[in-house]
Amino acid sequence: MNDFIEAVPTIIERAGWLAPLIFILLHLIRPFLFIPVIVVCIAGGYFFGFFYGSMYSLIGLTLMCFFFYKFVNYFPSLRNRMAKMKAKIFKNRQLTLGQVMILRMLPFVHFHLLSLYLMEMTSSFKEYMKYSFGGLIIPSLLFTSFGQAISEMSLYGSLFVLLVLFGIFYLLGQKGTITYKWEKFFASRSMSE
Repeated sequence: MNDFIEAVPTIIERAGWLAPLIFILLHLIRPFLFIPVIVVCIAGGYFFGFFYGSMYSLIGLTLMCFFFYKFVNYFPSLRNRMAKMKAKIFKNRQLTLGQVMILRMLPFVHFHLLSLYLMEMTSSFKEYMKYSFGGLIIPSLLFTSFGQAISEMSLYGSLFVLLVLFGIFYLLGQKGTITYKWEKFFASRSMSE
């Protein structure tokens, strides 16, 4: 596996116009290679720059959420196994949508367990994809642009960032927290005029 990881930069550099497709494909096979999301996004920023790296990461992560939804529904035994893992890790805790979005920004939280939470929170595939896409925008931008800076921070700086994210996570889970509907947050121009 280390040989594959070391070969990826060479493959992308020699691929030319196919490089974005290879990079998006890397997002799709990433779970099978046990490569963290943050590593792939940082590579996107390195090889394609902030704008294109973020865009390709967003496309790859959105496609990964799409295939995860289809795959888990096609294989109910896999969904049951992931539900058991989710119950073991999160101790049957109910998370809010905001908490799931914050957890998406933490590199050590299992990406597909959060997708499973989104599947359980939403009532349809369309709604799941809408929230998946919306919840991937900030992590794609964050990991692509600041991933390298976060990984090179001092121990105290890293701990401070984690404490801030955990504080936001806690506040979003409080009862009485204001919840926003997608339609209200992203109101169409015709509704606001």
